[in-house]
Amino acid sequence: MKHKNTLCLWYNGTAQEAAAFYAATFPDSRVDAVHLAPGDYPSGKQGDVLTVEFTVMGVACLGLNGGPVFPQTEAFSFQVATDDQAETDRYWHAIIDNGGQASACGWCKDKWGVSWQITPRVLSAAISHPDPAIAKRAFDAMMSMTKIDVAAIEAAVAGR
Repeated sequence: MKHKNTLCLWYNGTAQEAAAFYAATFPDSRVDAVHLAPGDYPSGKQGDVLTVEFTVMGVACLGLNGGPVFPQTEAFSFQVATDDQAETDRYWHAIIDNGGQASACGWCKDKWGVSWQITPRVLSAAISHPDPAIAKRAFDAMMSMTKIDVAAIEAAVAGR
């Protein structure tokens, strides 16, 4: 490992598949190394893929094939800042259409259980707006959404 700090994500034997999907889906993402188990372990055998070093949008990660003991939860998520509706839709559908599931307020979960927040920059700016009325309108609009609708957030900011 080259990085001093790396996110470790626990998978049930699918770390290499997940890393390959992330590398194909997000810019500045890649599979950096695959490490095989030097001996048998509780959820696998010698020679199985034990860990996968990968990068997701510049963030160093390690996928550990640790078995079914610790499934992913929403307590951890990747937050992806998008510039427009097309980019929001592209990432959202890449995750959802590949066996994932939609949640609320721009959150979704990939087929491996990892949570993602696909968050347009306009939303982040709106809900932290210095005018509390604008922030509240944007927040209320977001709370009614599954995938974020940029035009609806812009309309809420404008008071329409």
